[in-house]
Amino acid sequence: MRTLLVALSAALVMVLAPLALPTSYAGDYPTSPEGDPPGANDWDCRPTVARPTPVILVHGTFGDRKHLLERLSQAIKDEGFCVFSLDYGSRGTGDIADSARELKRYTQRVLEATGAERVSMVGHSQGGMMPRYYLKFLGGTAVVDDLVGMAPSNHGTTIAQGDNAECRACEQQAAGSPFLQRLNAGDETPGDVSYTQITTTYDEVVVPHTSGYLTEGPRTTNLTLQDVCPLDTSDHLLIPTSTTTIAIALDALTREGPAREDVQVACL
Repeated sequence: MRTLLVALSAALVMVLAPLALPTSYAGDYPTSPEGDPPGANDWDCRPTVARPTPVILVHGTFGDRKHLLERLSQAIKDEGFCVFSLDYGSRGTGDIADSARELKRYTQRVLEATGAERVSMVGHSQGGMMPRYYLKFLGGTAVVDDLVGMAPSNHGTTIAQGDNAECRACEQQAAGSPFLQRLNAGDETPGDVSYTQITTTYDEVVVPHTSGYLTEGPRTTNLTLQDVCPLDTSDHLLIPTSTTTIAIALDALTREGPAREDVQVACL
């Protein structure tokens, strides 16, 4: 566990060091003081016929609703979607089941505000895995169209072990943890939801990176960045900022089903 905390902290310190301000609350929804990513959380946004499904961005452990998600949010907004992004779980360190309940409440708020019938979700790290708890145990399959995970911790990481009272979610993301055993028992991709997982061979946090994959099926696509763009060196921290990653996510969001396994991306 200490290894995981050190790895995550070292990766995030340059980005999140300015964020040591207390979390504030807007109603029942915790918010960081850093504001929203570009184009996100416009509660007057209304879905269109071409883009009927709002997109909710879900940050990772130690993250917040803005940082690392700026390029992604702007790109999704530019494609005509309503975009929303939440803070949850004391920067994603709290019990993952509790965080999933926060996500459920937030999703309901988005549905009520926009009048949409369904949403899609794009999550980084824990944010790619945690929504699966909402889908599997909290009724989320009824309202979620796509789930796109970027370096998702679906089967945990081998560098996490032991207990840590300060980061319950870190403990739960250890490979083989009771939490992940329950989450992954039986059907890993329930409901009429399209699942896209994007991993990177340079992932130093979710190890091995292929633990982000889900069981293959007609509504599941598992991709590794370097199989799409061999020169993309994005690691765990930067994968949501990658042009390749964003293009794959948009492919998933703008078509029926998950991203195409043979998706064509303009590699830089």
